[in-house]
Amino acid sequence: MTQNILKNKKKSAICIVVDTKGSSPRKIGAKMTVFSNGSILGTIGGGNLEKSVINNAIEQINRNEAKLFKHDLLHQHNMCCGGQVYIYIEPVMEKKNLFIFGAGHTAKALAELAIKLDFEIYIIDNRKDYINAINIEGINKMNVPYTSALPALPFDENSFITIMTYEHSYDRDILAHCLKQNFAYLGMIGSKRKVELTKKMFLESKIATIEQLNKVDMPMGININAEGPEEIAISIISILIAIKNKSLNNE
Repeated sequence: MTQNILKNKKKSAICIVVDTKGSSPRKIGAKMTVFSNGSILGTIGGGNLEKSVINNAIEQINRNEAKLFKHDLLHQHNMCCGGQVYIYIEPVMEKKNLFIFGAGHTAKALAELAIKLDFEIYIIDNRKDYINAINIEGINKMNVPYTSALPALPFDENSFITIMTYEHSYDRDILAHCLKQNFAYLGMIGSKRKVELTKKMFLESKIATIEQLNKVDMPMGININAEGPEEIAISIISILIAIKNKSLNNE
């Protein structure tokens, strides 16, 4: 299970021949997948045309934008078939990874909301009975010690990290590790007193700088005077959506 969860995911784009005029190496509907490292799956005709399409695809992957390209085979690529090929390139949108540390009531409510959105969800808890009690199709459940999960999880700039375990000490250990990782969002649940005490401890022990701590959303979520797990989950998912859709800068 863990190996499947942690499998490497490459960014890619799908390239489709959507129209041709005159002679061309492939017909309408031919497809090729281009990965960010330049490797391919399938073909749209080979030769200089394919080399150009690979370069176009990598550029569109980096831009995260779809685009239609027109290729004049003779004049652009010195291909004797001499026709024109129109190729539509669309990056494959990557899901954002949502890591939920803790499998309590609020975590379950958050997962139920997030599964309907564009998130790949990982829920981690060292309590087997709590993990087993979550029956949400499509999420990744990890019943492992937090200290074992942390170094194995693929944190990157697409990672949304929410910390809500049942022990303050676990929350702080997870926070200390995640502060040093790449992330799109990092938040910890708790009272204002817990947050202030955590900041004080981290600064005095030189675990983190004030700049690092200012990047953490704590107490986690938008202030809507939420009460109960479902309302708290809504306050958290709201800020996750805002950051995912780039309508909020979490810095």
